[in-house]
Amino acid sequence: MANFPFALGLNHVNFSQLVRWCNGSTLPFGGICHGSNPCRTASLPAEINGSTESRTDSAQKTAESETQKLRFPITVKHRKAEARICGKTKAYPFYRVCAYVAGKRKMSHFATYSEAKAKADKLVREIADGSQVAALNAHQSHDALAALERLESFRQSSGKRVSLLGAVSEFVEAAGKLNGRSLGDAVDGYLNTVASVKRKDIAEAVEDFVAGRQPKTRSLDGKRAQLSAGYAYQVGLWLRDFAKTFPGTAVADLTKEHLNLFMAKFAEQSGKSRNHYRQTVKMFLRWAVKRDYLSPSHRLLEADGMAAELSDAPETEIYSPIELRALLEAADKELRPVLALQALGGVRLQECLRLTWQDVWRVPGHIEVLSAKSKTRSRRLCERGEALGQWLEPYREHSGQVFAKHRDTFHESLSSLLKTLRIPAKRNGLRHGFCTYHFALYANENLTAAQAGNSPAMIPASYKGLATKAEAEKWFAVAPLQSAENVIPLSIRKP
Repeated sequence: MANFPFALGLNHVNFSQLVRWCNGSTLPFGGICHGSNPCRTASLPAEINGSTESRTDSAQKTAESETQKLRFPITVKHRKAEARICGKTKAYPFYRVCAYVAGKRKMSHFATYSEAKAKADKLVREIADGSQVAALNAHQSHDALAALERLESFRQSSGKRVSLLGAVSEFVEAAGKLNGRSLGDAVDGYLNTVASVKRKDIAEAVEDFVAGRQPKTRSLDGKRAQLSAGYAYQVGLWLRDFAKTFPGTAVADLTKEHLNLFMAKFAEQSGKSRNHYRQTVKMFLRWAVKRDYLSPSHRLLEADGMAAELSDAPETEIYSPIELRALLEAADKELRPVLALQALGGVRLQECLRLTWQDVWRVPGHIEVLSAKSKTRSRRLCERGEALGQWLEPYREHSGQVFAKHRDTFHESLSSLLKTLRIPAKRNGLRHGFCTYHFALYANENLTAAQAGNSPAMIPASYKGLATKAEAEKWFAVAPLQSAENVIPLSIRKP
């Protein structure tokens, strides 16, 4: 007993040491195995390092009568696998089957030798065949089988196959993030706050979106439509292009990489144009969330390609007083009042196309732009100055629309007139001219904004310093010199 210090404890015992001790060496727990004699004075604990099965059967069970004297330990082999059967002792009246399974010592206890022998035979075959079942105790085996049955039931009901390892790994990872909360509580909370997402192909969703906006482009009972038909058409073109970029993709499957790829198509366009595309896609995604085609927590707008860009404001182009006179005198009867209303009244082109002659003459000294006809949907009065009044006077007895033709017809007519007069085309140059010269004349952004229907803040930012007061006086002094029927168009050459 002095040959092996008891202070090492049983936790330091390995299988080879146990074999030597069973063959006659001194045991660390105080007993000696002598060849054929069982471990007489050994007092093995019921469990060693968690590798043994605990026993609940009584040690009072009558032992079987052995037909022959056995010499313990007995080695049981199958191919290269082996196990040892140790005999009973007075202090521990059970047979013990010892073997290494999956790198760990495994020890089982039996009341009869036949049970121990059967276990040893089965164990060495399982080890030789590479089975890991032998590493499990009875309770673990029961739990594993029950878990596999649950996973099979889940597969049959959902069609999803999950391995036992995968299920346990996912549970452990989730449980580690919940700080003590149960996984069931977390799932219930998630389902109560997140809507179920429906799978919808992007192309189909886009068509639903476009079709849903069409009724808003129609005027009912003579009222202005909620949505511009031209704008709705343009949005439809952009979103169909978006859908074609990702054929066969569901809205719910969109990623940040998808949005980055789409925006990369417009790398050569201006920042302002790219911002228009971004706003259109954002509008579609918000609609998709409302339809439950996309999770409210999608975070797609965090994509690099969806970040709005700072773009330089386009240069404000205006016509000169000389060019304005040439345009008004050379224009035909249909085109002339629309040019005058923009240049001398500050009325937007789209507002001009909605005006009737009743709106022009109803309020003395002013053109009334009703809320239904204003871009901002707010009623305003535009002052009808002396020069503007003279250009419009020949139409006092007219009724109906100021310009009854389509917007495209107006642009075609103006483009043709500019070419005839050799005047360079300037984008929105008539209304920009009004705002520029009006602000230069009065130096009052509030007054100019009220007349033009803009915000006061944008007037200085867009129109300050583009013209002098003297030029402004000439602009608003452009009045008819003679009867419109006797006007001869003159070419205007740039100096």
